[in-house]
Amino acid sequence: RFRAPTWGSDYLALCLWRSGSRRDQARQLIIDLETRGSQALLLFISCLEDTGQDTLASFLRTSSQAAKQNPEAIRPSDLPPVVLGPVGLKPEELRALKQDPSKLTPGKLTPVVLGPEELWLAKLRPEVLRPEVPRPVDIGSGGFSDVRAQDRLRGNADLAYVLNADPCGHCLIINNVNFYLASGLGRRVGSDIDCEKLRQRFSLLHFVVEVKGDLTAEQMLQALGELARRDHGALDCCVVVILSHGCQASHLQFPGAVYGTDGCPVSIESIVNIFNGAGCPSLGGKPKLFFIQACGGEQKDPGCKVDSTSPEDRTPGSDSEPDAVPFQEGPGTFDQPDAVSSLPTPSDIFVSYSTFPGFVSWRDPKSGSWYVETLDGVFEQWAHSEDLQTLLLRVAHAVSEKGVYKQIPGCFNFLRKKFFFKTY
Repeated sequence: RFRAPTWGSDYLALCLWRSGSRRDQARQLIIDLETRGSQALLLFISCLEDTGQDTLASFLRTSSQAAKQNPEAIRPSDLPPVVLGPVGLKPEELRALKQDPSKLTPGKLTPVVLGPEELWLAKLRPEVLRPEVPRPVDIGSGGFSDVRAQDRLRGNADLAYVLNADPCGHCLIINNVNFYLASGLGRRVGSDIDCEKLRQRFSLLHFVVEVKGDLTAEQMLQALGELARRDHGALDCCVVVILSHGCQASHLQFPGAVYGTDGCPVSIESIVNIFNGAGCPSLGGKPKLFFIQACGGEQKDPGCKVDSTSPEDRTPGSDSEPDAVPFQEGPGTFDQPDAVSSLPTPSDIFVSYSTFPGFVSWRDPKSGSWYVETLDGVFEQWAHSEDLQTLLLRVAHAVSEKGVYKQIPGCFNFLRKKFFFKTY
């Protein structure tokens, strides 16, 4: 593809300085481009469009079609006002250029702008004068995203976490499905579907995925501690996913708790703090991501009336089950204030909750939880171009439109930079 304006403008300037009328110049430009391959003219027109010269691009496209049907169709009166010739050359340089066009070198000339008066250099918008600024690229119905700008952002270590390692980190998935009878907690049918979706998704995102199922509270803490004690020095990130029943819990930093299969709760706060700077120094300064599919309480949100939603979003949610149990707090169950007062300030931590604290989180026995099903779909479609927080905004929007009873995911974001998954 031509690179505008270095190749395109220099070549265009060369064509415009040939002898002959403007009609001959226009015809010769089209002929010269078409002799360089069947796609050359189209690529050149696309190049003009990329640099904001849409009027000239449209004129050349129309002229090329007319020239094929009638070579006399290109007349001087059809040509829009133009700024002719290379800008910034001295008269002797112009004469030398006419005698020996090979002296024309990239970077020697400023871009040549053709088109009506409003496109002359003195009146051009900054984004037209700076063709290196990419145009927005439509990447889906959700809006516009500047893909090239995102790529530059990914590589800027001051603005985004850089994931160079491959694999980029460990991903631990704890999937609690079957609970002790004495716990009073029901079987979480459909959670295995969630687990498999996330196992495949994070594998595709270049994580080493480890799945542990049906762990007691003590076993959960043990598995998390083992992960934290590993050497993450050569890695760039760490992910923890917990699929279980949950409840409200007293907290200072992160709300909620998840249950082990024995019915004992483990606070989200204690889980996150396992990976702080003191407990996991090899992850210092690196992003630590937590995804929690569990209820935050017993409340069921009937929602509030808004303008129309799609029919499928209004279908009853009678087949969905909550991951909620009553709030249970006893002495010594959760961290006391003096146990967390000396912890380092959280940084490089991102905790994504499937639901708002205090509310239930819905799970379909046949398709899995609303949150994980949506998370997997959003990551599949958008992880290559959007940062983590934008991805989870998409998840929150999609989940909020489901069912009769409502659900809204949320997050606690203590990242210092944007986070982009490794997708290549």
